[in-house]
Amino acid sequence: MKTEARLFTGVASFFAVTAAGYGWFSGEPAGTAVLTVAFLMAALVAFFLFAQVRRRGPRAQDRRDAEVADTSGPLDFFPAHSPWPVTVAAGSVVLALGVVYGAWLALLGTGVLALGVFGMVFQYAGRDGQRPGPPADGSGSRSSSTSTRSP
Repeated sequence: MKTEARLFTGVASFFAVTAAGYGWFSGEPAGTAVLTVAFLMAALVAFFLFAQVRRRGPRAQDRRDAEVADTSGPLDFFPAHSPWPVTVAAGSVVLALGVVYGAWLALLGTGVLALGVFGMVFQYAGRDGQRPGPPADGSGSRSSSTSTRSP
C-alpha cells in the first residue's frame, strides 16, 4: 500500500498547491473551498494508507524482490445470492422520488433504504462462528482448501 499512499500524497499535494494558487489569484471563495476539500479528502486517504503500511507492514507488491506467488493466498468467502443490494437500490429510488413528490414517499424510501443497509451489514454477521478451528492434533495449521459456498 506504500505505492498507493505515495500516489494519494501526490494528489493531495496537487490540490493543496492548486487551492493556494487559485485562492491567491482569483480571490473567489467557493472554488478555493472546493479545492481545499479535495485536498483534505486526498490527504485523509493518504494518511489512512500510510497508517495501514505502518500497522500491517509492506505487502508483496511493495517489495522489489517479490515473486508472483508471494501475493497469492487463501481465498475468502464469496456470498452466493443476496436480496439486499436490490433492496438498497429500490430504497434509493423511492427516496429520490420522495424528494420530488412528497415527504411521505421520502420517509417510505428512507425506511426501505435503512432496511436494505441493515440487511447488508448484518447478513453474514454470524459467519465467523462457522469457520473451522485448528486441527485436533494441535499443529495449529488450518486446511488450505477454500469454500465458496454460502452459509
